[in-house]
Amino acid sequence: MGRAFEFRKGRKMKRWDRMSKDFTRIGKEIVMAVKESGPNPDTNARLRTAIQNAKGVNMPKDRVDAAIKRASSREEKDYQEVVYEGYGPHGVAIVVETATDNPTRTVANVRMYFNRGNGTLGTSGSSDYTFTRKGVFKLAAEGLDRDELELELIDFGAEDVYEDQEEDEHGHVTNLIVVECAFPDFGQLQKALEEKGLNVISAQLQRVPNTTVSLDEEQAEEVLKLIDRFEEDDDVQAVYHTLG
Repeated sequence: MGRAFEFRKGRKMKRWDRMSKDFTRIGKEIVMAVKESGPNPDTNARLRTAIQNAKGVNMPKDRVDAAIKRASSREEKDYQEVVYEGYGPHGVAIVVETATDNPTRTVANVRMYFNRGNGTLGTSGSSDYTFTRKGVFKLAAEGLDRDELELELIDFGAEDVYEDQEEDEHGHVTNLIVVECAFPDFGQLQKALEEKGLNVISAQLQRVPNTTVSLDEEQAEEVLKLIDRFEEDDDVQAVYHTLG
């Protein structure tokens, strides 16, 4: 059927893989939120955020409800949030956030990925200092004026407001407005966005690199292969790096 068909098929499979991974990641977020503060999103800000993020990746409502019900059961396993730090090839700092019911398995896998990818698993604090934790909110841009929104949100901690685009699992492109804030301001900014009734697609605490490393194409590909290995692991929630 030709190279064009194979290219489209490959992109579709990657999108479906990403969707499956997103569902697993958010399912864990829901479980941890419920275990922490109960199954009522009205009184559980972390759960509200997880449900919001589930809608952003088109996670079916019945799967969200099932995750909440499952998390409320005593039989449901607990997940520990563990962060691993290290360096990939060519001096690229990497931080791996995980949610695991078996830390022994997870650290063994993370160490293996680093070793096989010509990297090194470090100790706590070895690479995290190269990142700044920030709150990142993605809003549907339709009907919003970026400049007006920035003025409205600056008193609630908004530090940067800019336009972006995102492609979903069906290849549909959504125009976004991204709002960033300092880590301590995440809660008050989230509350402000909720009270304004804005269409928030996702709300996350992310690690933003303070500086980046520029590599040639071959070197960058080596780092990206390592990052792919991390992201394919079901225990991994997010991977941050300083590759420019």
